[in-house]
Amino acid sequence: MGVRPGDVVEAFLHHLAVERGSAANTLAAYRADLARYVDHLNTRGVDDLAAVREADVAAFVPALRSPPLDLAASSAARALAAVRGLHRFALRDDLVPVDVARDVAPPALPAKLPRALSVDQVEQLLAGCIGSGPVALRDRALLELLYSTGARISEAVGIDIDDLDTEARTVLLRGKGGKQRLVPVGRPALAAVDAYLVRARPGLATRGRGSPALLLNARGARLSRQSAWHVLRGAAEASGLTAEVSPHTLRHCFATHLLAGGADVRVVQELLGHASVSTTQIYTHVTVDTLREVYATSHPRALRGGAR
Repeated sequence: MGVRPGDVVEAFLHHLAVERGSAANTLAAYRADLARYVDHLNTRGVDDLAAVREADVAAFVPALRSPPLDLAASSAARALAAVRGLHRFALRDDLVPVDVARDVAPPALPAKLPRALSVDQVEQLLAGCIGSGPVALRDRALLELLYSTGARISEAVGIDIDDLDTEARTVLLRGKGGKQRLVPVGRPALAAVDAYLVRARPGLATRGRGSPALLLNARGARLSRQSAWHVLRGAAEASGLTAEVSPHTLRHCFATHLLAGGADVRVVQELLGHASVSTTQIYTHVTVDTLREVYATSHPRALRGGAR
């Protein structure tokens, strides 16, 4: 007697509820997705889970994306995740000889446009770093550097003192794959770094073992990426900024504000350390949206519906 897909679905859902403690909403979503999968198998004449082939699973995704369902890519990806979980469960319980869903790739999700703060919001965020103590001065230097250079957080915490040339107003960043790039640093960022170097870093350094890192933690060691992210999030909360922030927020702002100011996309590509200009071009969509908003609120024919 074969392994009926519907029976395995029920056993899998029971496993999720009892052993994994999955939420009711998660179980409901999985039940709906797997019911569609069982229907899909039925249309292909498959009534034994052990007889399912990788091609059957792969055909499920385009079926979800086509009429009559026409599901979004994110919904189809979620359904496939449920199916892959079902097959893993069946293999673990020796109900099937092989996991045929393991190598089936989910549909490509559309690239999300990065969220960028306005210039005023960036100023508000930076104002969240208040105080004259060593940590406050370090945090201000960190955020100013992130916005001034477009550095990734990992690149910013990786800066050594010798990487910063205050006379040339440049800093050496080490990006992905060990690639290095030299980027300019704005005067406000240099002023914040100078205040930190003079009034904060010497005291922090005495607590450590002579780290070459520019940005030190309270123990005198190199500031970690996770700690730097907490600094960014803390500054957003302290400033009362309601916009969502992420580890890349100031990097997104750097790129978006440069392009909005007329910078060439290939120059921004070099500054960001992108291997391909196509990666940088996602920011041009953001600026086009901004231009469209300005047009809609400023152009006479946009304002008056074409009337003279």
